[in-house]
Amino acid sequence: MYLVIAEKPSVSKAIAEVIGASKKEEGYLEGKGCIVSWCFGHLAEYVSPDSYDERFTRWLYEDLPIIPEEWKLAVSKDKKEQFYILKKLLNRPDIEFVVNACDAGREGELIFKHVYDLSGSKKPVKRLWISSLESSSILEGMEHLKAGETYHNLAEAAVCRAQADWLVGMNATRAYTTKYFKKLTVGRVQTPTLAMLVERQNQISGFKKEKYFNVVLDFDGLIAEKKKIFDVEEAERMWKTCQGSDAIVEKVESKEKTVKPPKLYDLTTLQREANRIYGMTAQQTLNAAQSLYEQKLITYPRTDSQYLTSDMEETAKHVIRKIHEKYQLLGPFDQPKTPEVKKVLNDKKVSDHHAIIPTVELAEFDFSKLREWEQKILFLIAVHTVEAMEEDHVFMETEVEVRCQDEIFKAKGKVIKQIGWKLYEECFKNEDGLAIENPADAGKDRTPKVEVNHKFYNVSAAKTEHFTAPPKPYSEDTLLAAMETAGNKEFEEDTEKKGLGTPATRAGIIEKLIASQYAVRKGKQILPTEDGKVLIDILPDFLKSATMTAEWENQLLEMEQGKMAPGQFMTGIEKLISMMLNHCDSIPEEETRRFQKKESVGTCPVCGGLVYEGKKNFYCGNRECNFCLWKENKYLQSMEKDMDVRMAAELLKNGSVHVKDLYSRKKDLYFEADLHMEVDENGRVTFSLSFPKRKTMKKNKRK
Repeated sequence: MYLVIAEKPSVSKAIAEVIGASKKEEGYLEGKGCIVSWCFGHLAEYVSPDSYDERFTRWLYEDLPIIPEEWKLAVSKDKKEQFYILKKLLNRPDIEFVVNACDAGREGELIFKHVYDLSGSKKPVKRLWISSLESSSILEGMEHLKAGETYHNLAEAAVCRAQADWLVGMNATRAYTTKYFKKLTVGRVQTPTLAMLVERQNQISGFKKEKYFNVVLDFDGLIAEKKKIFDVEEAERMWKTCQGSDAIVEKVESKEKTVKPPKLYDLTTLQREANRIYGMTAQQTLNAAQSLYEQKLITYPRTDSQYLTSDMEETAKHVIRKIHEKYQLLGPFDQPKTPEVKKVLNDKKVSDHHAIIPTVELAEFDFSKLREWEQKILFLIAVHTVEAMEEDHVFMETEVEVRCQDEIFKAKGKVIKQIGWKLYEECFKNEDGLAIENPADAGKDRTPKVEVNHKFYNVSAAKTEHFTAPPKPYSEDTLLAAMETAGNKEFEEDTEKKGLGTPATRAGIIEKLIASQYAVRKGKQILPTEDGKVLIDILPDFLKSATMTAEWENQLLEMEQGKMAPGQFMTGIEKLISMMLNHCDSIPEEETRRFQKKESVGTCPVCGGLVYEGKKNFYCGNRECNFCLWKENKYLQSMEKDMDVRMAAELLKNGSVHVKDLYSRKKDLYFEADLHMEVDENGRVTFSLSFPKRKTMKKNKRK
């Protein structure tokens, strides 16, 4: 008997169908000699600091850095039932070995490792590593299971990535929050990404537009220009001088140019094009692609490769045939050409997973079962797959130079010789999705045929006014491209992986920036908010450096390949935290008060923000925090006492305050005691009393 653990129920079901586990049990499927269960994504994650020490419940700068000696994991409340099922299965005596069938990548390795480690199981582990959930792919993968130890380095890299994110996020967020008395969220990858948004916005804000002019001549339909003349008098002179003058063709040069087909999709290029064509966010695209993968319609989406392996040549031909049969891209009559499959085959450019392509399952699938976004993404992948294996796009580009009044004017045009793969771009322009060129577009970029020394008489001239334009704000398309290439200039040409995050994590990084209100979507644009700009202004360069973060990603890759020890990587992260704390120590006190608009009562014990006095309470200035002390609260009012500023300040500073004039109705006595405050992680306050020096006195007449 063996146990298979997948990442999600849908994947488990697909595997179970292939290996014959058809009997439904609570939390798993069972069959002859096998059991298949699932994880619901990340079942276990690293605990918060207060789980290591209760004192970390309060955010105090003096407690930093927080670096766990032994890392602890906890199962989220809503997933505990499934974890206990897995724990029981992982320790069943009749289970001989376990198959890790979580997604084939760094995150999948981490999901399995956390559950396996928490269960205490010592069963041997084997790895199912596949790029498609087609039955044939699952069957082949199960017949060629690999030893779990083969992926030990990948698991180590996954653990280091998660721990590094925790260390930087927890320590930097607490450090800057407690220093500035305002909730400031810092992340290992999201902060450099935010810095790119802010830098672009600063370039736009600081841009000073300049007026310039183009002088345009019309030679019997041949339009030639002299561009970007910044001197208005010069432009005026040129326009008036050329108007009605004669001109002569001095140069005609034609060159044949070729545009190669695009590479197949990796996740980032798919997300970029889905944003450009459909306006979809990176997360929407990833969600749609993951769903299509689980429905066996495309191959594994979280890939950074744009090629297929050489042994997939026949598979690729079969897929192209099925795409044409299903979508009828060329209409019902035209037959597609034989795909040029070798253009997309390159074993050296495929590491863990090959490029994203449809599977042959799409031929029989009922598309009405798909949601709108899923249909769009599947169509995008299908058309792009066809494009990648089509003929080159070939055109003849002609450049003409014409002299008029001793000034050279240029015209450029082109004639398409072979439309090739670009024909399929029409699928996104035509409502019916067909790859048919619009007759109105044919020949629109042509230049009239002319020869050297050809003369034009009575030329028509015009002067047009323009302005230089600032850089464009980032869209999800261009931000993903910037994240992918961040830090490139600092690396050698042969560096294997660069950039901020990975294809699998970039969408989540963008969503975190939006959720934390450091960035906002405006149409297709992604813009930094005022809070985002202020955060980047506060932080030191090394925390917002794209180059440093890209270097970490490179080191994680080296760890996967066994070229770097985990300890070496984590030492670098701890050094960064020390640098960060040294920077915080050097912040002038006046600077730490930049967010204070009024005098505070103290520091919030939950989030480290500043607490202010309101009309009815003392509240935390962080809008996301629920902590407050009510002036009229039931506990104190039962002793005929209201919370005042002195009491609130002492409670926030020390967690307790000595209070006089408390009244006991039962004994009809005034007394004094120490009032103690306990606050849970949700900001809920409970009080208690202690009596170190109990003093009582007879109650005077009440007024």
